Amino acid sequence: MPDFSPIRPASPAPTPPPVFTARIEPDGPAFEAPAALPLLLAAERAGLPMASSCRNGTCRACICRLLSGQVTYSIDWPGLSLDEKREGCILPCVAHPACDVVLARLP
Repeated sequence: MPDFSPIRPASPAPTPPPVFTARIEPDGPAFEAPAALPLLLAAERAGLPMASSCRNGTCRACICRLLSGQVTYSIDWPGLSLDEKREGCILPCVAHPACDVVLARLP
């Protein structure tokens, strides 16, 4: 017996995560920063090494200041004090860009 069930359209392909632009001051080149990657990994893929050690938000070796833009975190509470967060500090090893960003390395 033939199958007369309705034909269902194929599900749309998932939308890939957006890709933003990031830059490290002073005068660092712009690089692609996919929302799916931590900023540290995106910088390294662009040939821009950054200080790092643990890569899980605890050692603070990669601490930077976010000069412009916004980030989201891949962990609930990165190793930053409330004052550091208020001052715009981020940990690029666990920070994902939510838009174009500009960072400044801290001494």
